[in-house]
Amino acid sequence: MMILGLVQWMQPVHGYDVRRELLSWSADKWANVQPGSIYHALRKMTEEGLLREVVTEQVGARPARTTYEMTEKGDAEFQALLRKEWWNLAQMTDPFMAAFSFLPALPPEESAAALRNRATQLRAAVQQLEAAMSADWADNKPIYVSWMWERSVAIWEAEIAWCERTAKRVETGPIIKFD
Repeated sequence: MMILGLVQWMQPVHGYDVRRELLSWSADKWANVQPGSIYHALRKMTEEGLLREVVTEQVGARPARTTYEMTEKGDAEFQALLRKEWWNLAQMTDPFMAAFSFLPALPPEESAAALRNRATQLRAAVQQLEAAMSADWADNKPIYVSWMWERSVAIWEAEIAWCERTAKRVETGPIIKFD
């Protein structure tokens, strides 16, 4: 969806520009888009008829660059994917929750320390994102990118509070031990 959306938005566009834009949004961290897979995805979407190659050109010693644009089929697929994500709630996978399900396997003092450490890391992430939101380069991004970052901050702040509450519970309350 991210790659199709950017091709639609920026078309005609080189794969390099799609990659650069996704990285400038830090999409590799929140959208499961890996920079190394973008060119493969563009080729695969072209094979599937979602995109079409406009031209491939080589300037000097640079690698050849292919320019892409959306097809009608690609636009329909993008719209379907977009609506699916807007209208459906998806459970996010977080490996921490798998580890937390085995809370009694660690000593309470270690669990509490790990929760406080998680809160500290989340505070640093919040500060980093808030700094990015106030940076000049953010002025060149659509306003809704800042709104996405605000959402991340709100989620992380809620998790910080949860980590702190849970660390206190672990320290003060009995936890059922595994036998």
